[in-house]
Amino acid sequence: MINGKRIAVVMPAYNAEKTLEMTVRELSDLVDIKILVDDSSKDQTAAMSKQLGVHTFVHDSNYGYGRNQQTCYREALAAGADIVVMVHPDYQYTPLLVPAMAGMIASGVYDMVLASRILGGGALRGGMPFYKYVFNRCLTAFQNLFLGVKLSEYHTGFRAFSRQLLETLPILENSDDFVFDNQMIAQAVMFGFHIGEISCPTKYFEEASSINFKRSVEYGIGVLGTTMSYVAHKMGVIHLARFDANGRKVDQEFYSEYARRI
Repeated sequence: MINGKRIAVVMPAYNAEKTLEMTVRELSDLVDIKILVDDSSKDQTAAMSKQLGVHTFVHDSNYGYGRNQQTCYREALAAGADIVVMVHPDYQYTPLLVPAMAGMIASGVYDMVLASRILGGGALRGGMPFYKYVFNRCLTAFQNLFLGVKLSEYHTGFRAFSRQLLETLPILENSDDFVFDNQMIAQAVMFGFHIGEISCPTKYFEEASSINFKRSVEYGIGVLGTTMSYVAHKMGVIHLARFDANGRKVDQEFYSEYARRI
């Protein structure tokens, strides 16, 4: 708890058995709630999560990274979290930064905090493939131009959110796939939330999850589409529920039967 605010860490997981314990062991005692949502893994991720004392939910099918996050945030809000930090359980990002990120939200200055691999210049040193680094920089420059903000990167999977942001953004209108992350940032900009960044080292190794070149290209196309749809909606050319205050929100009843607690 920081400044009287309850902190939840949520972990969207798929086949994370080999790295989950390292991730959980590094979580600060300041964390009040630990939640893992297993997207129907083929290994023992869910069983290990439960053994580690984490509140564990299991999808009845492999629905995808985006919908996994929807469950994570719904359960965190239901558990009374004021601040929610998403940590990938593949140990690519250090959980030691959770208190710092949560503190930036608890200060009231920021509504969303992104742990940037680009700030500090550690991405390539940490093993990020060169083509991913180039994609990251190009897509970030493109989005900064059209979204009218200035972030060092949009593509990190280590993020913190205020409760107000999660209750406001219509994230149930977003993709079930990896571009979900990027759509959330575009929504946060559309709704006027304040976004901060913190430098974060990263580690690329065999057990850490990472999408291949083909999926990276698909993600990049999705980022371009997200950006252009943001611009078109803001200009009134099209209307998208994703950027509408009346769009479906995570606190509404939706997909309520596809995750079970173990």
